[in-house]
Amino acid sequence: MIKNKKILLCVSGGIAAFKAAALTSKLVQAGAEVKVIMSHSATKFVTPLTFQALSHNEVYTDTFTEKTPENISHIHLSEWADLVLVAPATANTIGKIANGFADNMLTSTILASSAPMFIYPAMNSNMLANKAVTRNIHRLKMDGYHVFESGYGYLAEGFVGKGRMQEPEQIIAHIELFFDSDKLLSGKKILITAGPTIEKLDPVRYISNFSSGKMGYALAEVAQKMGAEVTLVSGPVTLSPPPGVLLLSVDSAAEMFEAVMSQFNDVDVVIGSAAVADYSPNFAENKIKKNDEEISIDLYKTTDIMKSLGEMKTNQFMVAFAAETNNVEENSKGKLVRKNADLLVSNDVTQHGAGFGTDTNIVTIYSNDEEPLHLPKMSKYNVAMEIMQQIAKRLK
Repeated sequence: MIKNKKILLCVSGGIAAFKAAALTSKLVQAGAEVKVIMSHSATKFVTPLTFQALSHNEVYTDTFTEKTPENISHIHLSEWADLVLVAPATANTIGKIANGFADNMLTSTILASSAPMFIYPAMNSNMLANKAVTRNIHRLKMDGYHVFESGYGYLAEGFVGKGRMQEPEQIIAHIELFFDSDKLLSGKKILITAGPTIEKLDPVRYISNFSSGKMGYALAEVAQKMGAEVTLVSGPVTLSPPPGVLLLSVDSAAEMFEAVMSQFNDVDVVIGSAAVADYSPNFAENKIKKNDEEISIDLYKTTDIMKSLGEMKTNQFMVAFAAETNNVEENSKGKLVRKNADLLVSNDVTQHGAGFGTDTNIVTIYSNDEEPLHLPKMSKYNVAMEIMQQIAKRLK
């Protein structure tokens, strides 16, 4: 998918610039034509000569150095590229792009380009969590940039945390998926459930769970990029839906079931990643007063959405999820059968870096036709890529 593609790699000034050198080598080996722009700070970590030797092309560092009079370099490069990568993307560079600054060769070229852009943040964990950086990353996403999660691991500061640039192999996988995305799920309609449900006790209280919706929203983003028409049925979360995805917002398990049923007959794939409440109370019209030391609340079983769909499906491909704490393999295989699912994605939520609220996940994908696929800890976006590729392979 990468062969003969024109890829412009923009390297900003962080220690992860050494990974950009490895990325350049792998892209060239895959058959891509690579040109590199470096910020002035990036040249303090890795020399331009390194990238020139690896890419077999001139490296650009200065807006005002024009070696070919017939071209204005930053305009020529912006029009030349099939894809622009910013890797690593420092907090400084992210801030400049998000706010429209063009004060160096790298940012001038990016602002002039209409090519798709992949941005890979890399910085200290505290910087990554800073409100200004978070706001700038959100702005980039809203403007249509593809901003990928930073990885967890050993940082230059000497501790383990979030902030590493994703590995070159992961970036290559993103690029391959991007250039093949319009083929894998083109023409398919996919329904995805995400987030928690809330079951109201009274006007001021409810029962819920710790689901953030991050897994479901990542699945929706990847499916849309792979060419599918995506409907996302989401419980209450703080996330913004990916561009191009139809969002149906719900609160309770009953509302989610109703929304899913309204779409079910028209879709090719259903992915049930939502953490749907298993039980719901009777709603009290007035606030329950604090009178006694103890109170009893009767809970009633909600409809098992995926099991119900499994019983009535015709040609739909179904993917269920299971959050487990013990006997993971046994429980997961049992749910795969009971829900009549084609795939079941399971995780042990007691593991560090897996389950609710995290940016990463550790899952195993169970199916009826292959051995379980055990995935290592990776970002939820990368997990979503793996799941969608498994779906696409079976739909073919």
